[in-house]
Amino acid sequence: MQKIVPSFFIFLFISCSLISQDLLDALGNTDPENTKITNAFKSPRVINSHSMEMLGAGVLDFRILHRFGPVSQGYQEFFGLDQASMRMGFDYGITKNMTVGIGRSTFKKELDGFLRYRIFWQSTGAKSFPLSVIWTSGIIRNGLKNPLSDPELKVTFARRLAYYHQLVIGRKINERISVQVSPILVHDNIVDNQLIPNNIYALGVGGRCKITKRMAVVVDYSLPFNSFPIDYSNNPLSIGVDIETGGHVFQLHFSNANGMNERAYINEENGSWLDGDIQFGFNLSRVFQLKKNKI
Repeated sequence: MQKIVPSFFIFLFISCSLISQDLLDALGNTDPENTKITNAFKSPRVINSHSMEMLGAGVLDFRILHRFGPVSQGYQEFFGLDQASMRMGFDYGITKNMTVGIGRSTFKKELDGFLRYRIFWQSTGAKSFPLSVIWTSGIIRNGLKNPLSDPELKVTFARRLAYYHQLVIGRKINERISVQVSPILVHDNIVDNQLIPNNIYALGVGGRCKITKRMAVVVDYSLPFNSFPIDYSNNPLSIGVDIETGGHVFQLHFSNANGMNERAYINEENGSWLDGDIQFGFNLSRVFQLKKNKI
């Protein structure tokens, strides 16, 4: 088990420095010829992972992520529809470049929180920049009564915790297509055995292709580099369709991932697409403008 103090101070330092940078950006970005690129994705999430899209200042995003059981269970379990797990979350845009969020998952009763900051914003014009770059740091707490596989170990607050740090690098290529990559580090304070590393390094890939004015196909994939055991057929892969309906974004998808936060879908054992161990699910996003922006 590694100490949580270094991760905490890294998280605190990044948060404070980014707030200062955000204030400077707000004062200095007055070039009327600089046009920011928006709607690369219709949601701050691709399916499981964070997207390059950010919430506006004063916007609250209420999200429900719902996933049924494996389709391979057959008709006796109604192709997985008799089972369900979910995550409910609230994300809030503090500024146009900073978002915070909290969520609660039924999978391992996990409570998670995160902070996101946009370092660069894809734009055109006199001060154009070709990419959007967003930093995300989060913390996850296992809420099970006894989350440890070894009954001899004492259940402490620190041993329940996991962290992740992620850098999303993306580009809206045109009005139809957006792509992104996102290197990520997930740290578990305690693992089941010595063969499982405390730190998992992975690379996420996400994409969106708009097919109609209100519909788009999205793909979300993560490649862990040092997980144990290594089984590429179990890497988290999700494919879905976004449907925009006014203030709602409704997404239907299939995924082999059980969990719906970064620790769960990267570190946990997932189903195999080759064996049909995929789950049908939906994500529902409803945004509320809680604070009026100054003109």
